[in-house]
Amino acid sequence: MSARRPILGRSLKPFRRPWLWTGLWMLAIAVVVIGSLLPARDLPPVGISDKLEHGAAYAVLAAGAVQLFQRRASWGMVCVILVFLGIGLEYLQGAMGLGRMADRADALANTIGVLIGLASAFTPLRDLLLRIDRRL
Repeated sequence: MSARRPILGRSLKPFRRPWLWTGLWMLAIAVVVIGSLLPARDLPPVGISDKLEHGAAYAVLAAGAVQLFQRRASWGMVCVILVFLGIGLEYLQGAMGLGRMADRADALANTIGVLIGLASAFTPLRDLLLRIDRRL
């Protein structure tokens, strides 16, 4: 009998500094969560579309998962979690009563951003962070 590789677990790419890259990715997630739940009056005005902000943020988070994890199952699981995170944060924005409203279009922009970030897995940039890590 041959030993089967687990579908999940130990799926990080072989980085020299895995805690650095994972920590930065988790920090990016925290920034998105905190930014999503701040009262509207505390947010600085940004000169681009709100939907582009949402899409770009979630594209970066999903692309970060592609950079960190080597298994497609891990990419898929993280992307599903990110989609649910985006939907959940939109719900919380409406429920918290801090001057923010739940917006289905924002949730859709988040989901499209996740798909764009996931698409980076099928480009030559898929292992960019691993190459950077090895040069440092």
